[in-house]
Amino acid sequence: MCLRFVFLLITRMTSWLWLSRREEAWKTAEILLLRHQLAVLQRQQPRRPNLAWADRALLATLLCVIPKARRHGLQLLVTPDTIVRWHRDIVRRHWAARSKRGRTGRPATRRNIKALVLRLARENPGWGYRRIHGELAGLGVKIAASTTREILKNAGIDPAPRRTGPAWSLFLRSQAEAILACDFFTADLLDGTQAHVLAVIEHASRRIRIPGVTLHPTGEWAAQQARNLIMDLGQQAHRVKFMIRDRGSNYTAVFDAVLVDAGIRIVLCNVQTPRMNAIAERWIGGCRRELLDRTLIWNQAHLRRILHEYETHHNWHRPHRSLDSAAPLKPLPEPVDLSQYRVRRHARVSGIFNEYLLVA
Repeated sequence: MCLRFVFLLITRMTSWLWLSRREEAWKTAEILLLRHQLAVLQRQQPRRPNLAWADRALLATLLCVIPKARRHGLQLLVTPDTIVRWHRDIVRRHWAARSKRGRTGRPATRRNIKALVLRLARENPGWGYRRIHGELAGLGVKIAASTTREILKNAGIDPAPRRTGPAWSLFLRSQAEAILACDFFTADLLDGTQAHVLAVIEHASRRIRIPGVTLHPTGEWAAQQARNLIMDLGQQAHRVKFMIRDRGSNYTAVFDAVLVDAGIRIVLCNVQTPRMNAIAERWIGGCRRELLDRTLIWNQAHLRRILHEYETHHNWHRPHRSLDSAAPLKPLPEPVDLSQYRVRRHARVSGIFNEYLLVA
């Protein structure tokens, strides 16, 4: 189409130069002759003529030369307003073609802005997209509220959550420093008996404590383990505000009373809802897979000894993803040059699990 338009433009400019040399009377007679022929054709064919894009472009270009006051007096195939509309279409297509040279459509939102929107939604589940948009505006991040809504919607997050009470997961994250969780689990002995073990874990540090092991978990024994736990916490007891436990019969009113006297509130899990005590349940599952399922336990003393070793290994050596691969009681060291050290293996519990140390 562009080549056809250029060809028509060149031929008509040549005709214009040739006509400019003619006398005025000759040109006037020819214009009258062409107007009469056009009127005859319009009477014989009243339908709108089918003009190509190049023809429209040429007519719109030539019409720009004629003054506006004289355009309505012209006898044309179409009205002057139609030709002006064609001219606007040509200009619009020109700028549309230039805009398509780069990336078309709305500019994409930068990846770091999307990550920030999702982070605010994750850390504040009660915030809607309008609240997140306002927080971003306060930080100087320019983004439309509708874009914030689309980012949340595409990530599967409700842009307008219900403003009910805090979710259980939010409660655990916000109060992790003040939460303990406890649970009972059993271990089978070779003499046919079954030992009961009480485990307590700190949510924030993931430190594990095993207050006691018994064959008969009576109410008095459980209350004594609660007293031992308070003594073991020592100066940190005032920082603990909640104890999560299930509704097992091993926990008596005396057990709860000991903790309440120390300023610790008891939080009960729902019936048959182990996920409400997921951190303690996960540790018990790891203890079974890594230790109890690989060991023949002779008696209660043997069980107490290997659990003590596993507790030490868990607190001082075992990496935890929630702690960025650090141990609960041992932060990560500075990076070292392995060319100056050797890695030595130290077996625990007769080689059931291993620890690795740097040796110069």
